[in-house]
Amino acid sequence: MATIEEKLQGLWNLQTIDKRLDRLQAVRGELPMEVADLEDELAGLQTRLDKFEQEIADFESNIVANKEKISQAQQLSKRYNEQLNKVKNNREFDALNKEIEIQGLEVLAAEKKIGELQNSIQLKKELIEEVKQDLDGRNIDLENKKKELEEITAETEKEEGKIGKDREKAMKAADEKLLKAYERIRKSVFNGLGVAPVLRGSCGGCFAKIPPQLQSDIRQRKKIVICEHCGRINVDAEMAGIVEEVVEEKPKSRRRKKA
Repeated sequence: MATIEEKLQGLWNLQTIDKRLDRLQAVRGELPMEVADLEDELAGLQTRLDKFEQEIADFESNIVANKEKISQAQQLSKRYNEQLNKVKNNREFDALNKEIEIQGLEVLAAEKKIGELQNSIQLKKELIEEVKQDLDGRNIDLENKKKELEEITAETEKEEGKIGKDREKAMKAADEKLLKAYERIRKSVFNGLGVAPVLRGSCGGCFAKIPPQLQSDIRQRKKIVICEHCGRINVDAEMAGIVEEVVEEKPKSRRRKKA
């Protein structure tokens, strides 16, 4: 079974590997995020385009339905007009005229609706052209960003592969419980530093002062010490391979007493 010191050393080795990996990934800068944002934007524009095209299809279907109404109303008007010649009294004459008037109103209403739908179609087509232009522009931007990202990735891919293998080995050697804590801490801190060395009596992650007793515990490597301020796992500078400068205090000068 591994000692606390061995567990801490394994975790620090993993932290060192992750720092190398972080530096390589930092070379890409914001490019991966920019590519993802552009892809999301393109998906949104395509959804908008599909919606407009579906609305146009619905408008056109509605126009066909209104044209059918006009045709039916005209046929009915023609039939009622033919029946006018055969009426036997004023009551029938007035009823037929009323029906002819109603069918005329149906035609006017349908024609008005068709006009509104045609205007709506024209507006949607203009919007579709705008969206298509945006799509073309964003696609060009995406291609350029992807190309730039691929070039950078190609440069670092080999080294990343090697570091990735080193990381797998380090993870296998690390204590499972500590590893979970380390991964959780890395995700919660801005610089991805889950293990921090003690530098000049302070946490190397958040720079908060560490009490002397805890410093002693960290140096002895017999227990896991967590920074009280940032939650990082602390190791001593020697384990981290850091040589701290020793500041020697100057002896106090003795003043001669005046006789």
